[in-house]
Amino acid sequence: MESGSPWKRIRSALRHAFHVQPPGPATPSPEEAAVVERIVQEIVRRRMSGAALVFLESSRPLSGVGAAAMHFLQPFATAVIKPELWSLLTRFLERAGSVEYLCLRIEDLERQANEDGSASVSASSANPAGDDRPEHRSPDGG
Repeated sequence: MESGSPWKRIRSALRHAFHVQPPGPATPSPEEAAVVERIVQEIVRRRMSGAALVFLESSRPLSGVGAAAMHFLQPFATAVIKPELWSLLTRFLERAGSVEYLCLRIEDLERQANEDGSASVSASSANPAGDDRPEHRSPDGG
């Protein structure tokens, strides 16, 4: 037996002990991306982007704990949500950078919705009288 072999084994065992994932958003698998996209689209559709971003940013340091809580809540949640979707979302949220990815997607979709909706909203909400006052209608619609 070599005199350096125990050190080599220890060194090889500890080589990745302090591995840190690179900073930045996580890259989801195609299945995870589909689940996340559905959630993000629903958040933007309901106009809850601001609240969701505040919640995600404030809970970023606890994202690992949140993923563990999702494992704990799985039996209850899967009564309402498909188990495959729940496990995909849980697996994605376990990774570092997942919260950043969610925030970036919400911001992107919100920006797209504002750009797409600004032209249609301004055209549909134009006051036919040409002034800036809101239309006042009586309760009977007249």
